[in-house]
Amino acid sequence: MIAYVLRRILLLVPIALVVGTVAFLLLHVIPGDPAAVMLGPEATPEQVAALRERMGLDEPLAVQYPRWLARLARLDFGTSIFLDKPVTEAIRERVAPTTQLALYALLIAVAVGIPAGVVAALHQDRLLDRALMLFAISGTAIADFFLAILLILLFSVTLRWLPSGGYVEFSADPVGHFRSMVLPAMALGLSIAGLPARLVRSTLLEVLREDYIRTATAKGLDLEAVAFRHALRNALLPTVTVLGYVLGDLLGGAVVVETVFGLPGMGQLVVNSIARRDFPVIQGVVMVFAGIYLLCNLLVDVLYVYLDPRVRYAGG
Repeated sequence: MIAYVLRRILLLVPIALVVGTVAFLLLHVIPGDPAAVMLGPEATPEQVAALRERMGLDEPLAVQYPRWLARLARLDFGTSIFLDKPVTEAIRERVAPTTQLALYALLIAVAVGIPAGVVAALHQDRLLDRALMLFAISGTAIADFFLAILLILLFSVTLRWLPSGGYVEFSADPVGHFRSMVLPAMALGLSIAGLPARLVRSTLLEVLREDYIRTATAKGLDLEAVAFRHALRNALLPTVTVLGYVLGDLLGGAVVVETVFGLPGMGQLVVNSIARRDFPVIQGVVMVFAGIYLLCNLLVDVLYVYLDPRVRYAGG
């Protein structure tokens, strides 16, 4: 197990290097002078030259790139131009709402998608199966922002059950925190719940055709009990793998959902930074998102080995 995990970690290094290189080139592929873009058309040549010197843009790329990698290894993303604070501090202030939103959305996706897939498989080709799959496909087809608007109209405007926006810290008011996070988490979670639902349904149908399942049901065991106790674990293996990649969709969707609900997370931070051309912040958020994505995929690989030890031996 330890050797397997170490190999997986080593495989993440070149991926992180590629992402870091793309983030570095972000400053240099945009049209025009990045410093002039940041300062806007009203800036004087002296101000542009001062910012270029401050950001090290007046040096050759062969000098800037190794320096960028060295700073990246120390988790130093530089200083925000408009916030006038270290990028790491700006991200630290915004990471909690985004992390909470992603976790709540993932819980909703799992809580809705997996049972829906199991029930659909147990009622294959019946009305309940078709209704659940229609619900799953509908959630996937609707854009995050549109689903968020529909939820606001229903639960905030019509029923007046939940707030339409804002954020409350858990430490300040746990009840208010969950009330402020229910709609954003639903908008994000329901949009991806269809993926585990369809995957669980298809894999569970294959497992239910295995000989040991037929033997168990032939001995008089209830099919639903056999499905939940024995077949579901094998059917969940592909789903666990996919959920690691779903996190990328959650992080990307969080940018839009946080903007709709006014959550002070990293999504809103990166949107504001793009509008301001605050490239150090954009670079930092890109690297943090990439790091979280890679870490979650590593955890999924380890969990996959735990659920299916055959992977451990197949990997050498």
